[in-house]
Amino acid sequence: MSKEEQNKAIVGRWFNDFWGETCNLAIVDELAAPSMLLQYSLHEPRRGHEDIKDFMTGFRSAFPNLKFWGAADLIAEGDYVVGRWEGGGTHTGPAFSDFLIGSLPADTGRKMHFTGTTVLRLQNGKIVEEIGLDDGVTALTQLGLIRAAA
Repeated sequence: MSKEEQNKAIVGRWFNDFWGETCNLAIVDELAAPSMLLQYSLHEPRRGHEDIKDFMTGFRSAFPNLKFWGAADLIAEGDYVVGRWEGGGTHTGPAFSDFLIGSLPADTGRKMHFTGTTVLRLQNGKIVEEIGLDDGVTALTQLGLIRAAA
């Protein structure tokens, strides 16, 4: 198996077990480098196992049905894997203050569904960076945190 195929297999497991329908936080210890960077435009950057686990725990508590899935085949070149995805969830949990633009009070019932593209960098079989560009405007509009221009 080529390095690219191995990296795609690791990222496929990460997407399924971390971002999928259910989250197994043990996957962070297994697949992420100790100082992994997780960065998306909607949230503050996260670094390291505990910070990343805390982020996902809070995100899934606020959005219990949160899930994301692949929208195209993964592309790999050298240490990099690129994936397109879509997903979202319904805010039926506690207040959520992790969005950079504002907070949600508890149990708004608002739904978000959006897309994005993520670039992951791997070293020695571990994910060292996950940097994504998401359609945050769509998600924040659906959640009522920003309004569309009239």
